[in-house]
Amino acid sequence: SALIDPVFSDRLALLPRSAPPGVARADLPKIDLVLITHNHRDHMDAPSLRLIGDAPLYVVPEGLGSWFRRAGFSRVVELAWWEQRELEGLAVTFVPAQHWSRRGLFDDHTSAWGGYVLEAEGLRVYHSGDTAYFEGFAEIGRRCGPIDAAMLPIGAYEPRWFMRTQHMNPADAVQAFEDLGARRFVAMHWGTFKLTDEPLDLPPQALCEAWAERGLADARREIPAIGQTLRLDR
Repeated sequence: SALIDPVFSDRLALLPRSAPPGVARADLPKIDLVLITHNHRDHMDAPSLRLIGDAPLYVVPEGLGSWFRRAGFSRVVELAWWEQRELEGLAVTFVPAQHWSRRGLFDDHTSAWGGYVLEAEGLRVYHSGDTAYFEGFAEIGRRCGPIDAAMLPIGAYEPRWFMRTQHMNPADAVQAFEDLGARRFVAMHWGTFKLTDEPLDLPPQALCEAWAERGLADARREIPAIGQTLRLDR
């Protein structure tokens, strides 16, 4: 089993959580891998990582390994963009995103950020991490495809003048999906923390509208409720 950017905390600084974790920490199965997309606190939550503990293998962007080792995690693998490793039965490729990294006041861009393409038993799944829309989606599709399912963010996008260079809106996410050439869209990154100006429940509605405008089949789009189990197959 694997986790990506696990956050179990009830608050992030002054921000309260608006929905409980999809799976309570006590109900998790044995975790073999924890993948981190970047070092922002809503994706790399130190209290949650301490709860998970040192047993899993932690896969982190280039430049973040030292933070994990200082925090007491002994099994850490750093990946650069486009680097692939076979880890715990998964082929893991770290791919670019249009975002940024910073943990403190003076450490801008000292570690990488990105997404992951995961492959096992012929199934290939892409998790973008935080990202704005960028031309790199087409390259990810070319280099890592065919992608069976693309997990793409649809929330935290208003106001656009500020967020457009770091987070996609739902229409951007639909364009990214088409650029990737993926078979199925899985919506993520919405409804948990009120990070930006749009209502928490707006992104799914906006995604459905953008989807319909493109004339895409509803069967190719998934908007899982928080805590819902989704079975992915080829």
